[in-house]
Amino acid sequence: MVFTIVHARYALGTHLLSRTHCRTMMAAATQTKRAAKQEGTIADVFTTLGPGTEVAALPARFAQLKKDVLIDMGATHASIVQAWKQVLAALEGRTKEIISLGGEVIPRVSFTDVERGLTNTQKNDIKKSGVVVVTGAVPKEEALEWKASVKQYIAANPVKGFPANDIQVYELYNTKPQIAARTHPAILRTQQELLQLWHDPSNKHVSFSIPISYFDRLRIRTPGDRSFTVGPHIDGGSVERWEDPTFRRVFRQILAGGAGWKSHDPFDVSWRMDAKQDLYGAPGQCSVLRCWQGWTSLSTTGVGEGTLRVLPMLSLATAYIMLRPFFRPGLASGEWELDLESSSFPGSVPGKGQELNEETHPHLRLGETMTSIPEIQPGDQVYWHCDTVHSVENLHDGQKDSSVFYIPAVPLSMKK
Repeated sequence: MVFTIVHARYALGTHLLSRTHCRTMMAAATQTKRAAKQEGTIADVFTTLGPGTEVAALPARFAQLKKDVLIDMGATHASIVQAWKQVLAALEGRTKEIISLGGEVIPRVSFTDVERGLTNTQKNDIKKSGVVVVTGAVPKEEALEWKASVKQYIAANPVKGFPANDIQVYELYNTKPQIAARTHPAILRTQQELLQLWHDPSNKHVSFSIPISYFDRLRIRTPGDRSFTVGPHIDGGSVERWEDPTFRRVFRQILAGGAGWKSHDPFDVSWRMDAKQDLYGAPGQCSVLRCWQGWTSLSTTGVGEGTLRVLPMLSLATAYIMLRPFFRPGLASGEWELDLESSSFPGSVPGKGQELNEETHPHLRLGETMTSIPEIQPGDQVYWHCDTVHSVENLHDGQKDSSVFYIPAVPLSMKK
């Protein structure tokens, strides 16, 4: 379950909304009642964490959905094929670049950089990759105290998590150290700076100057763990990206075909605020827009020690993913061909996140391009765009725990 609260202690910058405006936004938000969801765990979000990985074929109506999407977006067969070929050509170069650079492709800035304002070069690097590491925000000792405190809470109280017999991800949302982390001035300042990369041309009454709290889980992954194996995926729905008429307009330039995919702006919030990310009321699915997903580290964790992995090419990967359901490998020639007859939306399972692998999305070369976050220290933060493909290393091969508080960056809006 998700709860949100405006940080009363947060008063950064000169562009904050007036108190009257804030009260108006909060009052409007509280008038919308959400139906209660069934309680679940993180395993409910992914097929890779469930009891089996077999995925049933989608109903026949999804074949018609493909045609409807192209009509809605004004695409022709020729324009969508043109877009597909252009994206595949661009992927050849970008995938090679990522494989060559390895962890160096992930932008890394200090909290000092954040305090004085990110440079245009830093902003562009973050936008291109869709991920950033922010070092030195929270003192190491303070982050370690948070971990010690939450461990004491776990020892003293009955808790739930995944897997049930050896918990690595805890269904804890509102412990004192989690609240302390979410309201830490340095974390809020970081979120404010990153949210400024977004914009709202439609004037949907979003304040990127005011981060609000999103109550999320925590992870304490022990050495040797192989259970928390989350493959490449994107959170915030799967088939909803095409099925919801508003959600698909987020990707309208891509779905219109031709060279429009080059104009896609992943930091434009216009259509996202009204998009339905969860059409199926599934346990664990999020209905709130987390512009930046993220976590704050509670441990020293390096590559191979159960850390996060990302696909650091935001816009290009998004274009490929959105076009992928409309194409299939040709049976005779091996060339990819237009597919508007099958109900196939590869990696899309209603009620789950959007999942990807080398079979469903081969041109991304995920086995080589998924990049582990380089070594981080307690108090460092990692953020990734809500459309960024990410996963978790299959094995924690380190000697100490790999622990984080999940703390995304969510802007204040009329919706929240």
